[in-house]
Amino acid sequence: MAAMACIPRRLSQITLFNTKNLTLYHITLVVILCTTFYLIGIWQHSVGTTFSSSSAAAAFLSSVPCSSLKTTQLDFLPHHLPPDPPSETTRAAQFPPCDPSFSEYTPCEDVQRSLKFDRDMLIYRERHCPEKDELLKCRIPAPYGYKVPFRWPQGREFAWFANVPHKELTVEKKNQNWIKVEGDRFRFPGGGTMFPHGADAYIDDIDRLISLRDGSIRTAIDTGCGVASWGAYLLSRNILAMSFAPRDTHEAQVQFALERGVPAMIGVMASIRLPYPSRAFDMAHCSRCLIPWGQYDGLYLIEVDRVLRPGSYWILSGPPINWQKHWKGWNRTTDDLKSEQSRIETVAKSLCWKKLVQKDDLAIWQKPTNHVHCKANRKVFKRPPICYTQNPDMAWYTKLETCLTPLPRVSNIKETAGEQLAKWPERLNAIPPRISSGSLPGITETVFVENSELWKKRVEHYKTIDHQLAETGRYRNLLDMNAYLGGFAAALVDDPVWVMNIVPVEADQINTLGVVYERGLIGAYQNWCEAMSTYPRTYDFIHGDAIFSLYKDRCEMEDIVLEMDRILRPESSVIIRDDVDVLMKLKNMMDGMQWDGRIVDHEDGPHERTKILFAVKQYWVASPLSQNQ
Repeated sequence: MAAMACIPRRLSQITLFNTKNLTLYHITLVVILCTTFYLIGIWQHSVGTTFSSSSAAAAFLSSVPCSSLKTTQLDFLPHHLPPDPPSETTRAAQFPPCDPSFSEYTPCEDVQRSLKFDRDMLIYRERHCPEKDELLKCRIPAPYGYKVPFRWPQGREFAWFANVPHKELTVEKKNQNWIKVEGDRFRFPGGGTMFPHGADAYIDDIDRLISLRDGSIRTAIDTGCGVASWGAYLLSRNILAMSFAPRDTHEAQVQFALERGVPAMIGVMASIRLPYPSRAFDMAHCSRCLIPWGQYDGLYLIEVDRVLRPGSYWILSGPPINWQKHWKGWNRTTDDLKSEQSRIETVAKSLCWKKLVQKDDLAIWQKPTNHVHCKANRKVFKRPPICYTQNPDMAWYTKLETCLTPLPRVSNIKETAGEQLAKWPERLNAIPPRISSGSLPGITETVFVENSELWKKRVEHYKTIDHQLAETGRYRNLLDMNAYLGGFAAALVDDPVWVMNIVPVEADQINTLGVVYERGLIGAYQNWCEAMSTYPRTYDFIHGDAIFSLYKDRCEMEDIVLEMDRILRPESSVIIRDDVDVLMKLKNMMDGMQWDGRIVDHEDGPHERTKILFAVKQYWVASPLSQNQ
């Protein structure tokens, strides 16, 4: 029994001995392997080192103070695969410069394209925009020697010759005091064909016939404006004129006007409506503008009537007014001029206009304050009939019609149709009649007041971003691409600037351009899938609120950006408000146009998805060699 009891004890001791030997063997093997791999690692590291010896490393380290050594950030990213390609939003598009021959390119008024269209009624001078495959994908260059324009009010009288290098008008209008060349600049004496003593003296003559100083006249339209001296000198009387002239043989008329800092557009009275709402202007003016007022059943006077406010004025000077004195100088017969005046008088009467006065070279008519009598006398004046089919505010490629645009209804004969407007400057912030009457769905008096306050806050914020906007006199010509109620322009009314308020035609469900004019501001309709009717380098500053979101899926973003680049002056800036994703794409496009831009937070803080893109167009011009060619 004792011998048998010893057997298990000996077996357990043998098993324990074998287990210990196995563990020791494993430990020894692990130590050998670790040591081997460690030595291999040291050898591989020594092969890849940039130092030839440890003494070189010691010498380098000893020469660098400890305080200058920086901790190296370890890179744990894999490097055995190529980087991912950039996404579409981060890939900057590249837009090369156009040929210098395009330095004054106006896409929708291109002379060569216009020759394809009918010359009857000047249709060939209307807007005819390029097809999509004809659009330029390049940046319009400024002429060599281009300079930042003179600041207002000096700019009213001077412009740099290098900016608009044309002398045609200085020769053609030499005796009419329009424009003169003095060294490296143009001087605008303020003259005109019918006011050789200057626009100021001419406006004083008008002021003696109707009051221009009591605030009742604020917005005006000058048809066939020349270099817009009439509009330029009305500004000192707080009257804002929209001047237009066609791109014709008088080279660069509108370009000169804009270079001076005067509101103007390329335009012509032909077969389509002017791009303004009905009842927009307090005064219309034609000084030898060569428009055939008495022809085509009075079509052009009918269009002037559409855009004139109730009780407003039409002023005519030049042929045929005072033909008894001027007929020889006009190289026309007395019978011809007398007949022309008779036709104009007849059309004016058919529109129910009252001829207030004709004195010397001026004749002034007044539109009625309502259409109570006018509708009644259709029994006498069979033509033009009253229009009832078209929206009177629709004015984008809208054909002219020989019918009279009816005024809003009134309750009695003494009432002003569409309500009497407050006088300027109270008019700016008074509730516009189109809003108080409820004709714009969803826009109430409260909405109007809140919108005005909102834009005061926003413009104040803008001036902290764009110091050039805050600098008095740095900017003159401003463009708001999506004006809505004109709040942006209204917030800048005390600055020496003017704003072209654009209401996109895509926003026609709520057509607010009439409100802009009722506030005493100016603007036009525009489709931003097409070019604007203006010359390159027209504006000092462009503002856009959600404009790219509005045109998403309507046309290419890059075409709108290239149009902005075309009409913006070198070293001028833009501020665009939009969704952050839209602005990221826009920023990359502007980088490709060599604009300096940055995206900043909404004025209400970083948690708003709407951000603000601020960018400045860099200065660049055509080379002197290409300019000479």
